[in-house]
Amino acid sequence: MQEHDDLITRAQAWLAEDPDPETAAELAALIDAGDTAELADRFAGTLQFGTAGLRGEIGAGPMRMNRSVVIRAAAGLAAYLKAQGHAGGLVVVGYDARYKSADFARDTAAVMTGAGLRAAVLPRPLPTPVLAYAIRHLGAVAGVEVTASHNPPRDNGYKVYLGDGSQIVSPADAEIAAEIARVDTLASVPRPESGWEELGDGVLEAYLARTDAVLTPGSARGVRTVYTAMHGVGKDVVLAAFARAGFPAPVLVAEQAEPDPAFPTVAFPNPEEPGAMDLAFAKAAEVNPDIVIANDPDADRCAVAVPTGDGWRMLRGDEVGALLAEHLVHKGARGVFAESIVSSSLLGRIAEAAGVGYEETLTGFKWIARVEGLRYGYEEALGYCVDPEGVRDKDGVTAALLVAELASELKEQGRTLTDLLDDLAMAHGLHATDQLSVRVSDLSVIASAMAALRAEPPVSLAGLRVVSAEDLTQGTEKLPPTDGLRYYLEGDYKARVIVRPSGTEPKLKCYLEVVVPVAEASDLASARTRGQEILDAIKKDLAAAAGI
Repeated sequence: MQEHDDLITRAQAWLAEDPDPETAAELAALIDAGDTAELADRFAGTLQFGTAGLRGEIGAGPMRMNRSVVIRAAAGLAAYLKAQGHAGGLVVVGYDARYKSADFARDTAAVMTGAGLRAAVLPRPLPTPVLAYAIRHLGAVAGVEVTASHNPPRDNGYKVYLGDGSQIVSPADAEIAAEIARVDTLASVPRPESGWEELGDGVLEAYLARTDAVLTPGSARGVRTVYTAMHGVGKDVVLAAFARAGFPAPVLVAEQAEPDPAFPTVAFPNPEEPGAMDLAFAKAAEVNPDIVIANDPDADRCAVAVPTGDGWRMLRGDEVGALLAEHLVHKGARGVFAESIVSSSLLGRIAEAAGVGYEETLTGFKWIARVEGLRYGYEEALGYCVDPEGVRDKDGVTAALLVAELASELKEQGRTLTDLLDDLAMAHGLHATDQLSVRVSDLSVIASAMAALRAEPPVSLAGLRVVSAEDLTQGTEKLPPTDGLRYYLEGDYKARVIVRPSGTEPKLKCYLEVVVPVAEASDLASARTRGQEILDAIKKDLAAAAGI
């Protein structure tokens, strides 16, 4: 009974401070209904601020995304920035078109202003890379992007960048989280009604001018494209970038062209998810373009699809990553090519052959963007950084431009992206990758799977002996600690498996790669078949070992 009374007391205290009529009404209804199970879930702790910032379902209570949580997060960030000597510094705020995004952006600007910092808000919902660009362009000490990227419709998030234009990493995340924990009541957080700057289109124009820099002057620009914004904020910026560059205007997937926080045509607004590209492929069947390009809702990721003769095939992120790397090498790019450990080892082969630097990092662009001398970085989850001097993060707009340039050049030669992938397989072996991804409603399933694999590591997968099993929580010579497991398998196929919990979604993710030698072009089809057979067998054995 005491526990019940304490729960109700905490809920009533939260309700008394809630500045949002919608979440206040939601919480009041739960209290009035005596729904202790739902209240217990919402008050089981607080949404944790980490290197991904905040991300979660919108709703009332400290375990949900709402204005109260965002105001506290903003106050903690402001206190951290002042403690770092940035009192009076500029914080630039961007936001996507999800539910509550504009409210969360306005609250952030108000808190920064009340704390004595300067705040500037982008003029409307815009791609995340525009915010990442604006931080360095405006000389800000930090940036905040309100977005949940490609998460389900009811989610939102809060992504924090520091003044170098990169997302936060440890220990900044823990230090900001400590400041958030020190926030007492919302009444103690000054939130003036005005005093911040509403930016015009100058920053966007500067970003668009910068996008031209990724292309080679005078290069081919003839590719015909179908484009979908996946109900997000990419359309206007992508169309403007393509027009400036002189490409034919992409044909839009009209049903997904305009921002819509309900994402009505897709189960999950992520080009990687089954069915998400169906409308784009239908449009492609109608207009017969050379390629299909998709952004995720905040346009920091870029998906590419190619014709197969009897339809369309989404390229894997690893395939696009290799294509862009080869294109940049061909354009004479120098510097370091970097990728996360879950991405294909093919990038290392391309870099070695070209005589450019190569680095492997932990998962996420917060790590990739910090590689010294970075010229190009990518991650298998459709993220590509092709202009690190402009945007130190993944950028789905400039990546789309570079893909279009590559496809245009190949088209002039009577070739395709698929042909270039075949060339890479001939030169470096067929790098076949796949993923075993399990979405859960109960996070303990992920913890149990990781614990099972640690307690009893697999001794073989797909009939191949595990010759190396690393627990990445210990870190390695080159990598800081992270919650992950890495296995290398015996034999000529250089098979590799990495298992880790997702940092942004309730998923356990397993990344698989095998390298099949290819002697001549006639071997390509059998190599692809063999590669997929091994990957499928690894998946089956790994799922059994993890109990998923």
